Amino acid sequence: MANTRVEDWMEIPPAPHWWAQWGLRDWIWVGGLSAAAAVILARYGATFGYWQYVVLACWYGALLVAGLAWRPIQGATVAVVVPSLFAVWLYSIGQTTDSNLLLRDVLQGYAAVLWMSGLLLTATAAYLLYLFTRSERLGRWAAGLTWAGVIMGFIGLGVRWRETYIGHPDWGHIPVSNLWEVFVLFCASTSLFYLYYEKRNAVRALGSFVMPLVAVGVGFLLWLTFAQHMDQIEPLIPALQSFWMKLHVPMMFVGYANFTIASLIGLAYLLTERSRRRGGQILSRGMPSGEIMDDVMYKAIALGFLFFTVATILGAVWAARAWGGFWSWDPKETWALIVWLNYAGFLHARATKGWRGSTMAWWAFASLFVVSFCFIGVNMFLSGLHSYGKL
Repeated sequence: MANTRVEDWMEIPPAPHWWAQWGLRDWIWVGGLSAAAAVILARYGATFGYWQYVVLACWYGALLVAGLAWRPIQGATVAVVVPSLFAVWLYSIGQTTDSNLLLRDVLQGYAAVLWMSGLLLTATAAYLLYLFTRSERLGRWAAGLTWAGVIMGFIGLGVRWRETYIGHPDWGHIPVSNLWEVFVLFCASTSLFYLYYEKRNAVRALGSFVMPLVAVGVGFLLWLTFAQHMDQIEPLIPALQSFWMKLHVPMMFVGYANFTIASLIGLAYLLTERSRRRGGQILSRGMPSGEIMDDVMYKAIALGFLFFTVATILGAVWAARAWGGFWSWDPKETWALIVWLNYAGFLHARATKGWRGSTMAWWAFASLFVVSFCFIGVNMFLSGLHSYGKL
């Protein structure tokens, strides 16, 4: 018997290396990203400081891991980068929005954001209809429209980055400097992360809960555009003229996006469980189980908390360089700490106390108000060192 077990054990093939599971598309992805990083270094490396290498390494690593962990990112990245570079090339040969219809109506930052807005609003309507009809064809259309909106949103941000230099060479900056720009980032990134959770967990019906809040964000963005005219490119204040913004703000919005998704999944959990207890039909059929929603909610908060923590640390270092101190109890900093403590408590209660179900769903949903005030309420109602974000 002992010999048989040894023989059986010896016949077990060794586990393949992780890279052995890559397909041709994955190798092309790794090679393409590496080539792009090499071109950037060859062209701009002579002007790089130490931290520029850090920024490039972070973006390279993030895209590499994201593309291998979730392969649709590969195609989406190409769909964003190619049109964006084409628009940059058009600008470089002297084309303008007055002389080129493609730039004026599709590829310029302003136009691409309007396309994003229309696509995400249409996707929201499709998800709501899907909740009532359970039509798989309609569900695929909803997801496809969301993907198109995400791609147009990131094209808008990418082209706007180049447009900041066209206004004046000294104005050039990553487009996350005012409420208009960060709301574009919020709408696009929240939709993108939702698509990830939808695909990985087969929870398409949750789009009818998540996407309406994205639609609210789009509505606010359009108000900022047409009523406040915040789409205009302006020079940065000195405190924002830092490479730290390229890391701090995108990481912060990975946190915001995931926290928002978790909050809406918490609402979906509460309404679905209530409907099932009462024998309701709309939410009882087609919605994922409570266990799946609880798990997705937890994963979204865990990922958001990781990035929010890193972003807060980077923000403290940036503050030390800009204002001479790591922490000043500025309203934005104070509310960021409140958000961090709130979600730290959530993860602690789940990990050590084993809390699940409706209690955590209520916690996640109520946290939406904390996150929303930190994100936008501080900018609208309070003043401080972050007053550059006020309306």
